[in-house]
Amino acid sequence: MNRQILFKAKRKDNGEWVEGYYVYCRKRRYILQILNKEIGFDERENEWIEIDPGTICQYTGLTDKNGNKMSKRLNNAVDPFTTIEKYGSDPLRWYMITNSSPWDNLKFDVEGIEEVRRKFFGTLYNTYSFFALYANVDGFEYKEADVPMAERPEIDRWILSVLNTLIKEVDTCYNEYEPTKAGRLISDFVNDNLSNWYVRLNRKRFWGGEFTQDKLSAYQTLYTCLETVAKLMAPISPFYADRLYIDLITATGRDNVVSIHLAEFPKYQEEMIDKELEARMQMAQDVTSMVLALRRKVNIKVRQPLQCIMIPVVDEEQKAHIEAVKALIMNEVNVKDIKFVDGDAGVLVKKVKCDFKKLGPKFGKQMKAVAAAVAEMSQEAIAELEKNGKYALNLDGAEAVIEAADVEIFSEDIPGWLVANEGKLTVALEVTVTEELRREGIARELVNRIQNIRKSSGFEITDKIKITISKNTQTDDAVKENKDYICNQVLGTSLDLADEVKDGTELNFDDFSLFVNVIKD
Repeated sequence: MNRQILFKAKRKDNGEWVEGYYVYCRKRRYILQILNKEIGFDERENEWIEIDPGTICQYTGLTDKNGNKMSKRLNNAVDPFTTIEKYGSDPLRWYMITNSSPWDNLKFDVEGIEEVRRKFFGTLYNTYSFFALYANVDGFEYKEADVPMAERPEIDRWILSVLNTLIKEVDTCYNEYEPTKAGRLISDFVNDNLSNWYVRLNRKRFWGGEFTQDKLSAYQTLYTCLETVAKLMAPISPFYADRLYIDLITATGRDNVVSIHLAEFPKYQEEMIDKELEARMQMAQDVTSMVLALRRKVNIKVRQPLQCIMIPVVDEEQKAHIEAVKALIMNEVNVKDIKFVDGDAGVLVKKVKCDFKKLGPKFGKQMKAVAAAVAEMSQEAIAELEKNGKYALNLDGAEAVIEAADVEIFSEDIPGWLVANEGKLTVALEVTVTEELRREGIARELVNRIQNIRKSSGFEITDKIKITISKNTQTDDAVKENKDYICNQVLGTSLDLADEVKDGTELNFDDFSLFVNVIKD
């Protein structure tokens, strides 16, 4: 397949150079001419033109997923019309633009389109569906005045800060002909910040209850995010963005354009960007991610409460950031407490391992001595390396400086705990499950199972229910102790234990089963 390049050129017209003329050049020899001499040949007009090399926005070769040239002989060619029919034109476009930078060859894989459709478009659709579901129940039409930023909860101020940072960065990417970076930034925001963090943490604010200022703030914040994301993604995903935007403004009347492509592009507001708040929330996300990974390591579900997280702090700034989001972290990873220990307290034993691919070229013949010195580093020396990002080793009187990026710092597990490291951050999770924690875990698991029964039974989100659970020695105490909690979570008006449950749904646990009957009250 011929390579192609899209660039901005100056074309001669009556002896004058005219800017703003875009051309494609498909021949390899002409591309080389462009890159070397900043001139190109316009095949359509049959004339040479001057090229602005800073505006090159596509220079790719298209191959199959194994890097082989597509051809009928190899039976690896992809029919574009069949692909668009199956996956949609916007997922295909998003995949091709965000998968590789313009100067790299694109290894085309239809599984990548499916991943984009599921992870990005599917996530965005689910986020909009969540918003629309509760907005319709509460009759939210964005008719109220905006809740002042100072009166919004911190989580709302955070997502709006990240959103304005996103607007600034995406606008810069588009202006610099970097659609790949722009698309990736939008994807990360939707998946990591909007869906997996903001919506997940704020679900309860949208459920039931009065239409308070807190609920109004949640609606306005989420609506603003969806509306802005639609505008930001429109240059790459014109059809999906248009449908999302039109659906939003039809309900609220906040814009009267017939298409998103006639709407104004978002402008970031510097006063809404709070980097300190973003740093704190990033710390919460990092700690949460590490703890959840440790839970998966020993197959302990998040619904099972655990007692404690222990974090050796590197400096006061790190401690302050974690303290500010302590309650949020505890709720997300389902632990009772977070304890801080000094990095030199000796509670956790850390070790350092060399990355020979990085250190080898740096130290050459000294590598063996460097590796030996690194292996013998004291806990104080490791703490200094973590804090400063570098450390000076003494090799027989000669100084050898290693950097944190050149080594792997890890902590040894201690009995009853699991430990994880990521840069300067170390987290230890207590994994012992007491009887009290086990009973609370059962109650949370029952809430999840009953919610699934509600959903499969077709109940409305506002329907009240009556619950009957079969008696079992392994769960009776947990049900009795947490009866109010279970009822509050599933909108239950009553919860009874019975020797026999007729027409019940069987719930299978690891080593026993229960029967639960759920009926509308």
